[in-house]
Amino acid sequence: MSILMPKVGMEPLRRAALVKATIHEIGRAQSLDVTVGQIARTAGMSSALAHHYFGGKTQIFLAAMRHILGQYGVEIRRALAQTDGPRARADAIITTSFADPFFEPATVAAWMTLYASANTNPETRQLLSVYHRRLRSNLVHALRPLTARPTQHAETLAALIDGLYLRAALSEDGSTEMAKQSALDTLDLILKEAA
Repeated sequence: MSILMPKVGMEPLRRAALVKATIHEIGRAQSLDVTVGQIARTAGMSSALAHHYFGGKTQIFLAAMRHILGQYGVEIRRALAQTDGPRARADAIITTSFADPFFEPATVAAWMTLYASANTNPETRQLLSVYHRRLRSNLVHALRPLTARPTQHAETLAALIDGLYLRAALSEDGSTEMAKQSALDTLDLILKEAA
C-alpha cells in the first residue's frame, strides 16, 4: 500500500494562489459575498484544500488583505527610501497612498470589504487597526520635525487619506490625482500654520 505524500514546496504556492483568487473573486462580486468553493475554483484547487490551508472564508480574506497591506508597506518603504528630509517623507506617504496599483478594481473592492466588515468581525477590525496605526506612525515620524503637534496633524492627514481614497475609489471617473492633490494641499496648510 502506498501513501500519497504532499508535494514539497506546494503550500506557499497554493496559499498565494488562493490569496490572488480571493482578491479576484471579491473584485468580481464587489463584496465578500463569495464562497470558498468559488475562490478555490478560481485558484484551480478543491474547496477542501482551501479549507485545509486557511480554515474558512474569513481567514482567506484576512490573508488577502494582509497581502494587499504588505504590498502597500513595500511601496511606502520604497518611496521613503528615496526621500531626503521630513517634508519629502510626508509627501511620499501621501503620494504612495494614491498610487495606481491600489486603485485596481479588485483591490478597491477588498478595501471596501475590509472597512465594511470591521464593524462586525474582531479580526478584521484588528487588521484595519494595524493599518491605521502604521499610517499614523509613519506620518508622525515625518511631521515631528515640522510641527509642534505631529500626532494631531498625523491623525488629520491619515483620516483625510482614507476618506479621499474611498471617495476617489467610488467616483465615476476613478481619478486619484485630485484626491492626492487635496491631501498634499492640506499638508501645505498644516505646515504653513506650524511655521
